[in-house]
Amino acid sequence: MTRIIADISISLDGYVTGPDPSPDNGLGTGGEALHTWAFSDDPDDRRVLREGTARSGAVVLGRHLFDVVDGPKGWDDTCGYGAGEVGRPAFVVVTSSPPESVRLTDLDWTFVTTGLPDAIATARERAEAASSDSGKDLDVILMGGGATIGSALEAGLVDALTLHLAPVVLGAGTPLFTGEAPRTLVQRSVIPTSTATHLTYDVSR
Repeated sequence: MTRIIADISISLDGYVTGPDPSPDNGLGTGGEALHTWAFSDDPDDRRVLREGTARSGAVVLGRHLFDVVDGPKGWDDTCGYGAGEVGRPAFVVVTSSPPESVRLTDLDWTFVTTGLPDAIATARERAEAASSDSGKDLDVILMGGGATIGSALEAGLVDALTLHLAPVVLGAGTPLFTGEAPRTLVQRSVIPTSTATHLTYDVSR
């Protein structure tokens, strides 16, 4: 069964970027420390990344994050989705208007202009089709940014939340949680490594 899984790295003080993020500095000041684990040689970090991205049937991201990854300092042959641990799933971007052009033309992009629920529904269709083709269950991964995942959580669109808790205090930046209604999560796994604590929760709807 295809699930909707939000997956994002976060600081100890709850930020998913450092201060002053921009298209040329997508993670903000100091934000690179959030993703140290994704490029670590720690075998548990590699396993978390490999297993997490292997379930990707489709990936949802917001327009701001798309502009970062598709920008001139974004993804390339050495750095992309899954840090080389996964193939090329379909990418669904929720946006008010499609971009005039796309740099990463070798990736499968779909731009949805009718809101986040429709973007997730489109991604579910793509993930279910990929599941049928591969013969194994694949999921929809919400990779961010923070506002997109926060909105999906608040709207009750998420089945599971995976946080990669980095041992860094950023002090400011883009928060993941912004005062929405209280929510109880069910903890499913905790994997500590030398660079992060990987936490997975089921989300009640």
